Amino acid sequence: MHRRFAIKLTAALILASAALGVDVKTATHQSSFAWRHQADWFGGFSALHISDNGRQMIALSDRARLVTARIERSGGEVVGIRLLGKWPVLSSKGRIMSGGVGDSEGIAVAPDGGFYISFEGVHRVAYYSGPGKKARVLPRPQAFQNLSENGSFEGLAIDATGRLYTMPEKNRTAQGDIPVYRWNGHSWSTPFALPQRGWFKPVAADFGPDGRFYMLERKLSAIGFRSRLRRWDLTDDLPNTEEILFETGTGAHDNLEGLSVWRDGQGRLRATMISDDNFLALQRTELVEYLLPD
Repeated sequence: MHRRFAIKLTAALILASAALGVDVKTATHQSSFAWRHQADWFGGFSALHISDNGRQMIALSDRARLVTARIERSGGEVVGIRLLGKWPVLSSKGRIMSGGVGDSEGIAVAPDGGFYISFEGVHRVAYYSGPGKKARVLPRPQAFQNLSENGSFEGLAIDATGRLYTMPEKNRTAQGDIPVYRWNGHSWSTPFALPQRGWFKPVAADFGPDGRFYMLERKLSAIGFRSRLRRWDLTDDLPNTEEILFETGTGAHDNLEGLSVWRDGQGRLRATMISDDNFLALQRTELVEYLLPD
């Protein structure tokens, strides 16, 4: 992004956000790393989870494939990624999924070491006790049946109590806001909605180690992608203190769709994001990291 354009974009963002009562904090771009691997299955990554002080990664593709990898770092920046393993994401009957039924988009690691995956196409969330295991599909309320095709659960997050949160990419409330669905272990509810700002759409979510709720958003144009990261405090189960951490210009990064927020060895908050290359040669699988303000 050209410096002059970045300054204009930041100034416009601050003025617009001040008028809406939204705080703007400054996240710092730390590194971008292009991950390349020569295999037909490689690409389309839509979700990730970072652990082991930023050295371990679980990544999920939108073609029902799960991979684990080791992240190599130098001076805190990503310098290499070593693939450790890969598995198909299976159906509840143990079958390999393809097409719309296998459009896996979000991941949340459970306290027991298993994980949940959200899907669009057939709108649902499923639990897996481990890689290569059969799915246990959570109940699907009527609200899920009416969601837009290729526009539902791109983001999935889990809080400290084990409750799941997801939101549709396209569908909005009657007031034009983003509905958030929550699973409490027994049933789904819609405890709150998040404000829709501009033409950005939610593509990933996470709870950070600070307990705040983070949402990654994307805006597509004819010449590229823009990304935005927002966060909220959840007080009494309601979102408060909305903050915009960054909003990029077109082409600053590729198609960022996955998000993991964690704290490094120096105690700093980091957001790691991964891009979906859509299996196109003109795009790339990119791991992007920002340092976040506390």
